[in-house]
Amino acid sequence: MSLKKIRPSVAALALMVALAGLATAGPAAAATSQTTTATSTALTSQTPAIPTEFVDLPTSTLVADDDGHEVTVTYRNASSADRTVAPQLLVESPDAGPFLDPSDIRVERRTATGCWEPVTLGTQTGTLFTDLTTAQRTLHAGGTLTEVYRITVLDPEAEGTVHPRVALYA
Repeated sequence: MSLKKIRPSVAALALMVALAGLATAGPAAAATSQTTTATSTALTSQTPAIPTEFVDLPTSTLVADDDGHEVTVTYRNASSADRTVAPQLLVESPDAGPFLDPSDIRVERRTATGCWEPVTLGTQTGTLFTDLTTAQRTLHAGGTLTEVYRITVLDPEAEGTVHPRVALYA
């Protein structure tokens, strides 16, 4: 699946999700690694509820092998002001289908104590996503956000692309 083909629909989906505050249930889980880093230099003065920009990070293929695969989302706030950010995972279905269902995968987030906690997934038009509103946090000037997720495919027929990104708020 070409990222160029899906980028406009992903941005539209993110805006719809942010506006609607959609999130439906789906637990999360288990271990391979991918790490990506992004940097912002934009300044901020207030925190609206809608993202003003997304930093897209490198995608990877959803692997259906009964193992957990880690995805690390890293973002550095290179500006001189605090910024509200929210890490997000999108898991996109193939263009030709079949569409993914939240029960097809389990997503977990590593806590500060090293434990894994389930992440609720929303779904729209074949794309599964983590909720932005619950992931928002203030990243201080010069600070770095590192969020580690673990994705386990529960349906051996599931196919898709994992698209990590960071939502930025003005």
